[in-house]
Amino acid sequence: MSERAVWEEEPTVVDRLGKPLVLTLITLAVAFPLYVVVVTSLSTTEAVTRAGGLVVVPRELTVAAYVQLLSGGVVTKALVISVAITAIGTAFSLGITVLAAYGLSRPGSLFHRPLLFVVLLTFLFGPGIIPSYLVVNSLGLIDHYASLILPAAISAFNLIVMRSFFMGIPAELIDSARIDGAGELSILRRIVLPLSKAVVAVVGLFYAVGYWNAFFNALLYINDNSKWPLQMVLRTYIVQQQPLPTGAGGVASVGIGLQPAPGLAIKMAIVVIAIVPVLLVYPFIQRHFQKGVIIGAVKG
Repeated sequence: MSERAVWEEEPTVVDRLGKPLVLTLITLAVAFPLYVVVVTSLSTTEAVTRAGGLVVVPRELTVAAYVQLLSGGVVTKALVISVAITAIGTAFSLGITVLAAYGLSRPGSLFHRPLLFVVLLTFLFGPGIIPSYLVVNSLGLIDHYASLILPAAISAFNLIVMRSFFMGIPAELIDSARIDGAGELSILRRIVLPLSKAVVAVVGLFYAVGYWNAFFNALLYINDNSKWPLQMVLRTYIVQQQPLPTGAGGVASVGIGLQPAPGLAIKMAIVVIAIVPVLLVYPFIQRHFQKGVIIGAVKG
């Protein structure tokens, strides 16, 4: 009788007890810093002073930091800019990625192999910061919101993943549609995309997170601080410890009955505002990850 493989053996008592313990420790290691950040952002000046910094035990909670940030000041404008850039950029990037991936997934398409070679070449060679800046500057996009979208409009990795997924769709479905007289755009819209909701959702999430977290393009191309996205404000105020730039009206009042929030609470509130949108979107997309990315990566 042949011996069973290690992964086919029955788990021992130590394995059964150790797995949930390890998962619990990992969860705590991830969740505890987020908990401290949220609690500190909701703390008063006295609570922050008493704790000597970050607050672990919540006392005298208040939303003064969030009211102060979202009352029409710099952070409010930066948040609106980030949301707009993320929404427009994700839609634009997802659209051109779908079109390019579908074209490259059809063996008989025009310039199929040369274009695929160029895409794969970008995995090995990047344009560099100075050439990228010169191109953006020559197009007149400095201090323009388009400079936050166009240079990062398409990802070669996302394109290859989506192309691999499209190549896994049975050719018989596409051929039958062609026999019925459907054009390529009609085939893409009515057959390919309905079968590719998982990979489209995952690639869309990748683009959205990339646009939301990006600050380097803004650092390079946006000189007017009134056009900064949220991540640039986060970098300037928290990482570099510089004061927030004020607009024409400065930061608005924090509201009746609320005291101005301490500096540390303001910083932690900016961090919370920066990470909450991703945390809210991810659970709705997470179920698509295995089907959308793993299958798309191994087929084709």
